[in-house]
Amino acid sequence: MRVISFNTEGIEQAADKGFFDWMVKQDADVVCLQSLRAKEYQLDADRYHPEGYHAYFFDAFEDGFSGVAIYTRHVPKAIMTGLGFEQCDFNGRFIQADFDKFSISSLTIPSGLKSDQDQAAKMEYLDLFMGHLKKTLRKRRDFIFTGTFNIAHKPVDLSNWYVNQRVSGFLAEERIWIEEMFGDLGFVDAFRQVNKADRQYTWWPDYNRAWKLNEGARLDYQITTPNLRKTIKDVSIYKDQRFSDHAPLIIDYDLDF
Repeated sequence: MRVISFNTEGIEQAADKGFFDWMVKQDADVVCLQSLRAKEYQLDADRYHPEGYHAYFFDAFEDGFSGVAIYTRHVPKAIMTGLGFEQCDFNGRFIQADFDKFSISSLTIPSGLKSDQDQAAKMEYLDLFMGHLKKTLRKRRDFIFTGTFNIAHKPVDLSNWYVNQRVSGFLAEERIWIEEMFGDLGFVDAFRQVNKADRQYTWWPDYNRAWKLNEGARLDYQITTPNLRKTIKDVSIYKDQRFSDHAPLIIDYDLDF
């Protein structure tokens, strides 16, 4: 099973840059998209509905903001949207597809870069989302959470990490949160299960020099419940084309629908 996760930073502009042309050639079973910045009714053109895929969307209430989607070759048993708290549900930040033995979600965690208030809201969101993660460990199924977490886990996941320790995305309290997820709770960073190398980034600042010099951060993840650790086979970050400031994260699992 191949799962692709990608933050489009606007699905319309990503499509203009050839994302869907690329996507249909990847033989992916599930494609999870984030930050659509468009509502489902605006995406009725054929290019947003490639042949062979079923598409499911969760819109933000505000126009031109957030929104997530799941494209899948396999019809899910159920689709779940939202997590039951306003910051998530009002802003279209979580959608989950349930299959027979496992569930796959597409999600975004808000950025705290703009202000102290935004950072406080991000930490509140993280606390609430941690509660959801703990609940999933009590369920009789496995989960793959994909999307933009807006946190670099370790220094190896961020260029110039030393000078960024007081910047949202690499704050001590954020790294404590993500360490609890991977450590105490036992969730698995699927990419790092296979690839331990440094400078493996999924996001670069919006200027050409950062992209060319590979000065960025690994902010996008596929995170699994502990039982799926041994199913993770191949991982890659696609950088041959640039569809947004993020890059598609591709992971192959030894799983069947």
